[in-house]
Amino acid sequence: MKTMFAAFAFTIAVSFGAYFVLSEMGFSSAEVQSAPSVRLD
Repeated sequence: MKTMFAAFAFTIAVSFGAYFVLSEMGFSSAEVQSAPSVRLD
């Protein structure tokens, strides 16, 4: 049971870490899929 909770905690930590790292690197779908002529408000 402890191993399962540790795996859940690790998965949550990696998910939040990836979210913040990728958002700082500019890999959001709005930035990747838009052309320079598109206005995003």
